[in-house]
Amino acid sequence: MSVIIKIIGTPGSLCLNFPTIILITLQQKITVFTVYGRDPQFDSVHITEDTLAGKLLTKIQSVQKYFKRELEAAINRFKRYADKIRASPPLFNLGDMVWISSKNIKSTRTTKKLSERWLGPFPILKKVSTHAYHLKIPSKWKFIHPAFHISLLESFKTSKIPNWHQELPPAIIIEEEEEW
Repeated sequence: MSVIIKIIGTPGSLCLNFPTIILITLQQKITVFTVYGRDPQFDSVHITEDTLAGKLLTKIQSVQKYFKRELEAAINRFKRYADKIRASPPLFNLGDMVWISSKNIKSTRTTKKLSERWLGPFPILKKVSTHAYHLKIPSKWKFIHPAFHISLLESFKTSKIPNWHQELPPAIIIEEEEEW
């Protein structure tokens, strides 16, 4: 047979179909059952308790159960202590006036120490999510997005002293810029 193939060559039907057969075979998912003729076993039921492997298996399983219980207890402890210091988010209504923390806003002052800690107050336009609000900020803040997280907001409280309102001093204009 090999002599005939050497002289005549392989039949054309085998040569033409061989790459197609390989391509079809590679595109299909080959299961373990196809290769080995049986499904794989992942459980260790076939190990008996009296063998050394069985004793090791029971030891490993008991250690895993112990650590799983300890991990769940630690998670519950962490949650309990975190919930003690976690406060509910402040509730703001539409139209409420709030201060914005200047923590993430670059100031034009020479030192951060001398700049205002809270900017505003600004009215709330809408509630974006449970922890974010959309505010009406000045148009000159064109590079600042108007949505702020509640950790950066503080409610504006009016003074309880009657007629107590301190006006800002008027700006002094020097070389077409406002100076305070």
